[in-house]
Amino acid sequence: MQEFALWIDGREAKGERVRSLRIPFDQSEFARVHEAGAAQVEAALESARRAARVMRSLTAAERGAILLRAHGMLVARREEFARVISQESGKPLREGRIEAARGADTLLFSANEALRLSGEVVPMEAAASGAGRMAMTLREPLGVIAAITPFNFPLNLSLHKIGPALAAGNAVVHKPASATPLSGLMVARLLSEAGLPGGALNSIPGPGAVVGDALTRDERVAMVTFTGSAEVGVALRARSGMKRVTLELGNNSALIVHGDADLDDCLPRAVSGAYAHSGQVCISVQRILVHQRVFQEFAERFAAGAAGLRIGHPLEEETQVSSLITPDEARRVRDWIREAAAAGARVSGGAASGPATVTPALLLEAPEEAAVWSKEAFGPLACLRPYDTLDEAIELMNRSAYGLQAGIFTRDLAAAFRAAKEAEVGGFLINDVPQFRVDQMPYGGVKMSGTGREGPRYAIEEMTETKLVSWRWS
Repeated sequence: MQEFALWIDGREAKGERVRSLRIPFDQSEFARVHEAGAAQVEAALESARRAARVMRSLTAAERGAILLRAHGMLVARREEFARVISQESGKPLREGRIEAARGADTLLFSANEALRLSGEVVPMEAAASGAGRMAMTLREPLGVIAAITPFNFPLNLSLHKIGPALAAGNAVVHKPASATPLSGLMVARLLSEAGLPGGALNSIPGPGAVVGDALTRDERVAMVTFTGSAEVGVALRARSGMKRVTLELGNNSALIVHGDADLDDCLPRAVSGAYAHSGQVCISVQRILVHQRVFQEFAERFAAGAAGLRIGHPLEEETQVSSLITPDEARRVRDWIREAAAAGARVSGGAASGPATVTPALLLEAPEEAAVWSKEAFGPLACLRPYDTLDEAIELMNRSAYGLQAGIFTRDLAAAFRAAKEAEVGGFLINDVPQFRVDQMPYGGVKMSGTGREGPRYAIEEMTETKLVSWRWS
């Protein structure tokens, strides 16, 4: 059985303890991993502090070349990464392959953005007092960036923080999710093979109370970038003091299906958007608002689509739905479904199937105060509700503490853009589900869904500081 050490200062390092990793679907052990204690956190931070000076001295061409080599290496090792993703996260292999391909894209976009990093000329003479002066801005790296990533996309969400940080000339200390540390450890080794200086990327899985707390409090860290739950994100922000912080937090994505929607186009996208990775996606389709005219047909066809998804081991080629990340999470999702049913919701699916698997659930008439509607479910469930007018649907969509992404299906362009304008979200999808994302687009939310934007170009803006340089010639 393979054992994975920490990665500190460009080489493997032992942790404070070693623990087993298990495939969530059947709880079978498949690897062992070292976890960091206080001594390893200190070593990683000090290594990153030294490496930040080295990274700052590299040219954009040098940084871009490292990332481009890493991109090619990940493309060549896509199947290896996909299998690890599927084993540690429980994600079906077909989805693991998609994530590995997207991770390669994220490295490629980061490499390209390293070459585009630039400032601008400031029109000093626009003010009378600026006569005889010229100025420009420079984009400079912040220094050491702490990247804290979740379990659901253990490769690509790590690269969405690591790639832009390195492209901008920073050093990184990465804390991958305890449940899925292997993808991050493999990325650190891959980038080292691609020529990244030692210490520029340190990967130290370990308990949040040990690793995460230390990273958010340490003065050597200039920025914390975090993806995870809203509760943890708010607490992290409070601990971080004057550090720059970006947060990609929760959501309960809404999809509006208007009366003129093309259901043949909408339904397969909606089913996939609700149940991919057992709903453990920040932008998973959770609240579906369907016009009265098509509600009955949509509900029947959606239920049939959900019931037809194949459940199985993540490494089986035919599997479409596998498991949640832990048995505890599966129990929580089933508890939420039972709570909604007791409050009057009509439920199909949602049964236990193995240690951590819940069959895809559809809930009709779930009360707004029920957790399945008002909170981020992060499980294989979707709630349907009818509406009469577009104004009503928009109001229901916005009646949420979250605001990451939402979407609408309609042939009415005016209705589509009115919904887009009034949606209180960071991203709005027309004739697509809110679960859609490509890796070069700006991605982030409003309200309790977070602050800041990801996507390599937009993340680099967060991970650099603007410096003004002015000179007077007369």
